[in-house]
Amino acid sequence: MSNGNRAFRVVATGARVITGVAVVAACVVGVAAAVHAPWPVVAHEPAQVVVTPAPGDSTLVCNGDLRALGRDSSAPLDMLSASSPSLTTGGTGGDPASEGLAVTDTPDAGDPQVLTGPVDGRTAPLIAGSESFTIAADDLAGYAALPCGVPRLESWLVGGSIDTGTEDIVTLTNAAEVPSTVTLSVYGPARSTRTVIVPARSQTALPLTSFATGNDVPVVKVSAVGAPVRAALQSSLVRVLDPAGIDLQDSVAGPQQKLVFTGVQAFAASGDDAEMAVLRVLSPGVDARVQVKVQAQGATGPADEFTVPVDADLPSQVSLSGLEPGQYTVEIESDVPLIAGVRQQDGFGLDSDFAWVMPAPEIDVDVVFAVPAGPDARLQVANTSDREATVTLEPLGGGQSQEIVVPAGETGGIEVADRMTYRMQTTAPVHAAVSLAAPGALAVLPVQPSAGGEKPVTVYP
Repeated sequence: MSNGNRAFRVVATGARVITGVAVVAACVVGVAAAVHAPWPVVAHEPAQVVVTPAPGDSTLVCNGDLRALGRDSSAPLDMLSASSPSLTTGGTGGDPASEGLAVTDTPDAGDPQVLTGPVDGRTAPLIAGSESFTIAADDLAGYAALPCGVPRLESWLVGGSIDTGTEDIVTLTNAAEVPSTVTLSVYGPARSTRTVIVPARSQTALPLTSFATGNDVPVVKVSAVGAPVRAALQSSLVRVLDPAGIDLQDSVAGPQQKLVFTGVQAFAASGDDAEMAVLRVLSPGVDARVQVKVQAQGATGPADEFTVPVDADLPSQVSLSGLEPGQYTVEIESDVPLIAGVRQQDGFGLDSDFAWVMPAPEIDVDVVFAVPAGPDARLQVANTSDREATVTLEPLGGGQSQEIVVPAGETGGIEVADRMTYRMQTTAPVHAAVSLAAPGALAVLPVQPSAGGEKPVTVYP
């Protein structure tokens, strides 16, 4: 082989090596640049559409007769009917239809009523109902009222007691066509559970002491499987030998981080006022620090403000003492969801009464509420928003509308008529409750979102 050919091959090979190195270097630079350069992104907004569900019939479940325990000394746990309710109903489409349910464990009791407002086209009427009792007997005396409500798969009862002189009864009402298996879980130092079967279209009741022994301030979680139930709590109190009040307590849907109680009343006490108004609170699952603010009607600042530490799963009770007689709103807030209620009473013995106040949900759409038969009634409106709210009340039975303006951060009140159903409209979110009060007669009914109102939902196909 000639030197010229060898030189040519060496030159060609060198050129190929140099070219390969250059290509590798270019690839390295390209990859490095690509790492720092924005990569192309393929993104699609999910398909979605906002729809308003077609409404079904509006339905509410009432609680029925007031029950009495221990009237037969030979059977102290047997229940008898002590009084039948005065029922007030109404709606935007007229009075709702009413149908009774069976009561299997109290033969002499009347039938709890189910209220139904049928759909007209694609519109369901807004309906409301409430029950009330006034009773004066040797073992039961006082006034109690309860709104008819919506059955739930989960609900909570806050205001129970097993103290001496108390007789508390849990009622479970199943308006569905299938049985419901209900588990009652008690929160307190002695955790316990009880499971009962509530047959279809019937009501079952059981004494709180039958499953909450060892818990001085119990909170009960009600879990239903198979069909939702309406849970409520009837309480009565006897001090020494004198009846000292009755109450009907509605259940609440679940824990929330901010709760508003309006319609709370403080009464003058002849001695220690530590039990005149009491807050009970539970933090399920985790410890909590609860901020409490108490504000009088018409005031711009708080009458009292403090923080309460709460241990997980242990209900705590704190006195709201030192308040001047009057109407108040109580706000509690925490970084974790809470269950809570406020107990108020106007005395300690004969001719006194007590009532538990449940949280009033935020209302920002039209609602209908029924004022039960009873003593002087007022609608208490708490405006916790940052803008003024104008609330209009229209009597559905006919009559002149009323209006109340509630400044931001304040509470106002307006008189309403008993045995009347109202439609309420508001220009800003508010919390409202009907407060009924007279000597020896107390009740507070938070205004709830109306059955029949359907809110738009976002659907992702």
